[in-house]
Amino acid sequence: MKKIFSLLVVIAGLAYAQDINIAGSSTVYPITLGMAEEFNIETGLDIAVASTGTGGGFKSFCAGETDISDASRPIKDSEREACAQNGLDNIIEIKVAWDALTVAVNPENDWATCMTYEQLAKIWQRDDAAKHTWVDYIEGAPNETINLYGPSTGSGTLDYFVEEVLGKVYGDKANHTANYFPSEEDDVLAENVGQDLYGMVYLGYAYYASDPSRLKALAIENEDGNCVLPSVEHIEDGTYPLSRPIFIYTDASIVASKPAVKQFIEFYLDPANRSIIGDTGYAELNDAEYNTSLETIDAIQ
Repeated sequence: MKKIFSLLVVIAGLAYAQDINIAGSSTVYPITLGMAEEFNIETGLDIAVASTGTGGGFKSFCAGETDISDASRPIKDSEREACAQNGLDNIIEIKVAWDALTVAVNPENDWATCMTYEQLAKIWQRDDAAKHTWVDYIEGAPNETINLYGPSTGSGTLDYFVEEVLGKVYGDKANHTANYFPSEEDDVLAENVGQDLYGMVYLGYAYYASDPSRLKALAIENEDGNCVLPSVEHIEDGTYPLSRPIFIYTDASIVASKPAVKQFIEFYLDPANRSIIGDTGYAELNDAEYNTSLETIDAIQ
């Protein structure tokens, strides 16, 4: 996965380009970054892309500060309401790829290979009195604290993990631990765990696939009792349990009033450019799903 910074502004606080402004999910960020680079080469139009987390992206979008919002979860009703209050009442959801949310450890960790939902939920559930050690979960593992790294509050990846993993074990009592190192920069999380023998992180698959040598991905036990590693193949065959769709969002009024935004989304969905998705490590959708979204965008005048 390549990151090129010549055409865009990548920042915690947004700065805006003249033509198109995008912010949101760090998971979707590598795809949008790649698309923005190629679109700039083809058209000369400038795009600002910021990795601010899904929640932060929707906040900026609903405030009218951005044209497109990257998201690793569906938009919430409360976010739709906030958008509607600012005249964005025809929100368009566009599914762009499938992610295999990856749980990973230090590459020198030779005791952890596969985790269950129950194990992950117990490790990541909020319990201020608990100190989780590796030997608590894996026989023969070191009696060392599991050092946790993960996305910041407001991240769509965190929301998904809470719903999909903690929620399936704890139900409505699911509550993500605060005893971890948070960051909205997945590369920072990966680098930290790559230097921490006792670390564990969950993050978008692209940040593992971009350099598999710096992390060791754990297999996750699926409903059939099989331990399955994250991969495009296991997304496509339906065996990896932490597979999820990822999105971009805009509003019909923005597409109608800003030709550059319409042009960019059409570029994003064009079959000729979908190799960018695979280059980042994510799995493409089927043609019918892309075509449906493209028809929706094309129909806006």
